[in-house]
Amino acid sequence: MEGMESSTTNRYCILGAGTSGLAVLKNFLQRGIPCDCLEREDAIGGNWCYGKPASSVYASTHLISSKRLTEYTDFPLPEDYPEFPDHRLVFQYLQNYARHFGLLEHIQFNTTVERIESISESPSPVVRGGGNPESRNGINPPLAPPGVPGGGFLVKLGGGEERLYRGVVIANGHNWDPQFPEYPGEFTGTVLHSCQYKTPDVLAGKRVLVVGGGNSGCDLAVEAATHAARAFHSMRRGYPILPKFFRGKPIDACGETLLRWRLPIAVRRLAAKWVSHWVFGPPELSGLPRPDHRLFESHPIINSSLHDQVAHGNLTLKPDVQELAGDRVRFVDGSTEQVDVILYATGFKVSFPFLDPAHLNWRDGRPDLYLNIFHPDRDDLFCAGLIQPDSGQWGLVDYQAQLIANYLMSLENQSPAATHFQRLKQANNRSWRRGKFLDTPRHRLEVEHFSYRRELQKRLAGLG
Repeated sequence: MEGMESSTTNRYCILGAGTSGLAVLKNFLQRGIPCDCLEREDAIGGNWCYGKPASSVYASTHLISSKRLTEYTDFPLPEDYPEFPDHRLVFQYLQNYARHFGLLEHIQFNTTVERIESISESPSPVVRGGGNPESRNGINPPLAPPGVPGGGFLVKLGGGEERLYRGVVIANGHNWDPQFPEYPGEFTGTVLHSCQYKTPDVLAGKRVLVVGGGNSGCDLAVEAATHAARAFHSMRRGYPILPKFFRGKPIDACGETLLRWRLPIAVRRLAAKWVSHWVFGPPELSGLPRPDHRLFESHPIINSSLHDQVAHGNLTLKPDVQELAGDRVRFVDGSTEQVDVILYATGFKVSFPFLDPAHLNWRDGRPDLYLNIFHPDRDDLFCAGLIQPDSGQWGLVDYQAQLIANYLMSLENQSPAATHFQRLKQANNRSWRRGKFLDTPRHRLEVEHFSYRRELQKRLAGLG
C-alpha cells in the first residue's frame, strides 16, 4: 500500500452528489464527520441534472409526488413553486440546497469510481472517542465495535488513483441501469428505454409503442399520444390509477391526511377507490383494463391525462407483447400493429458494478439491509436512497442520512445506544417491508412512506 494517499484513511467516501448524496454530505458535515463526496459528472443533481449521461429525466418531466411530501426536512421547496415542479425547478432547488449548506466545496467533480474493495474481513479494534485509534500499517480502522467485520475500503478511481477510506456510503441512485424485457423475435425499428428518451421529436410522425404500466410508462404514453402519428400503450396488467388532484389538493396530500388519522388500510382503499371512480368512473368506460390487484399493493399510478387520451382515441391500449416481427409487434391477444418506435418504460436493475455483491448482503435481486440502509454485520458500509417510496423521497433520505450520521457518532462515543442499534440491525437483517406489494422486480425496493418515516424517526430518537 506504499504510495497511497493517507489523508483519506480517517474519512468517509460518499458516492454521488445527487439528491441522496447531497443529503448525506449535509448531515455528515453538520456532525463533523470527515468525508469526501465523489461525483462522476461536472455538476450536482444526479438524475435531475437534465442532459447529463447519468440523468434519466426527459424534457417534460415533473415531480410525481407533491412538493411538500418530496422536499428535504430542513429546506422547503419555495412557496411560489407549483405543486408538481418540473426538472428545471427541481435542479434549481438542489443548487440552492447545496449553496445554502455549503456543500459544493466538499464535492469532487469529474471523479469516477471504478472499483471498491474491502480492506479486511477480520474483526476491527474500537475507536475510542477523543483518543488516538489503534492502527494497522498506519491505516485508521473504521468506527466499529469489537467483533464486527470491516476494516475500511480501497476506492479505485478512474485514471488509476487509489484511496483508502474508513467507510463508504453508496448514494449514487438506482434509476440508471435500464431493464429491458425479453421478447422472442427481432424488431427493426428504433428502440429506446425511458432513460434514453429526452425530447418528443423522435416520436413525431411515427407509430410509437410504449411498453410499461408504471408512472413513467403512463406519462410517456400521454406524450406519445400528443406527438406521435399513432400511439399504442402495452401493459401486462391493469393498475389502479389516481388523479393528481382531488378538489384542488394533491392526491398524495389527501392520502397523507388519512394516514395521519391512523385509518386502517381497508378504509383508505375504499376512500381512494371512491375518489378514482368519482373523477374517472369505472376504468372499462374509458377503455382501460380493470386492475388485477387492490390499491396500495403496487406503486401508485398518479396520472390525470391517460383516461382523456384513451377516450379521445389518441392512445390505443394493448396487452402484453408476445412477439417482435420486423416492423410489426404481435400481442398476447393475437392482434398485431405496425410500429416505428418502441419506447420501453420497464424500470431499472438494482446494480452496483463497482462493488462485489457479497459485501451488500445480496438476496432476492437486491441488497438486504436493515431499513434499506445498514449492513447487518458491517459498520463501514451504508446505502442511502435505496428505496422506492409510494410518495416523495428526499425527506426520507434526509432521515436516512441523519440516522447514519447519528449512528457513527454514537459508535465514536461508545454509546450504549450504538450497541443496542447494532444488535437491532443484526437481528433484523432484511430490507424494510411493511404492507403487501406485488412480487415483481419493480417492487423490490418499495416502501410505504408513512410507516417507514415513523420507523426512521423512532430509531433516530433511540440514538439521541
